[in-house]
Amino acid sequence: MIKELVHDEAILSTPCEPATAEDADLAQDLVDTLASIDDAVCLAANQIGVTKAVVVYQDDDGTAHVMYNPKVLAGFAAAKVEESCLTHEEPVRVTRFGKIKVSFDELVDGQLKARRRDYMGWTAQMIQHMVDHCKGKLV
Repeated sequence: MIKELVHDEAILSTPCEPATAEDADLAQDLVDTLASIDDAVCLAANQIGVTKAVVVYQDDDGTAHVMYNPKVLAGFAAAKVEESCLTHEEPVRVTRFGKIKVSFDELVDGQLKARRRDYMGWTAQMIQHMVDHCKGKLV
């Protein structure tokens, strides 16, 4: 279901609770909402008003990928970049890593399965942005 974006800083600055397999409907709402927004590439659950650690991002082919409970374990090649955000008016300069190691859960057959992967470039930047949202960090 397509949801309205939240701009309330009280919600956006609240650290997200761990997600569970029961949050599958929330994940689908994120996928649907992201698909409905022109030029959007990633979205966190608190941006639609739910303080759960669930995020979605689109790869270069436009395929949506859902991560439950994402955490950046390590980062390499830090650089200052300018980012925009769907729920923040002005672009901001932030430090992002060019390559990251991430742990997250993935929903497989109704259960969350732990995953670890490395990401680079634009995908790494999107994931770091979403992890910040999960931490309640206003981006």
